Amino acid sequence: MKFLELKVPPVALFILVLVVSYFSAQQLSAGEIEMPFKLIVLGVGIALSGVIGLSGIWEFRKQKTTVNPIKVETASTVVDSGIFGYTRNPMYLGLFILLFCFGYFFQNIFSVLLSFAFVIYMNQFQIKPEERALEQLFGAEYVDYKQKVRRWI
Repeated sequence: MKFLELKVPPVALFILVLVVSYFSAQQLSAGEIEMPFKLIVLGVGIALSGVIGLSGIWEFRKQKTTVNPIKVETASTVVDSGIFGYTRNPMYLGLFILLFCFGYFFQNIFSVLLSFAFVIYMNQFQIKPEERALEQLFGAEYVDYKQKVRRWI
């Protein structure tokens, strides 16, 4: 399934998973669960994902490198400052947090599980190919960074 590598823009995948999550919650009553504080969890998730995701974009802009996840080969530097000192994929982490919190808000186990399916897809078809490309571009510098900072958190 190599044909899927770096083909689906992460934001498009996020939207697709969010829509499927919503319809799962509407149609699959077997997955209904009752969890407390759904509005608080959603609000905190939106704020947290915004801070994490925008911090990643901010660092990329400061370093004057691309934020386009489909054209990894156009990256001009290894960004390891700011939020990138804690996670190698802050924008993807932000999207996951949003999906998880919306699934929680929908009060549906299938919706929550879809957020983890997003992580699995991203690891296989987006992040691993990105990492291979960045290793080719930056060599030991990127390998050292990978050893210091975790992929997600």
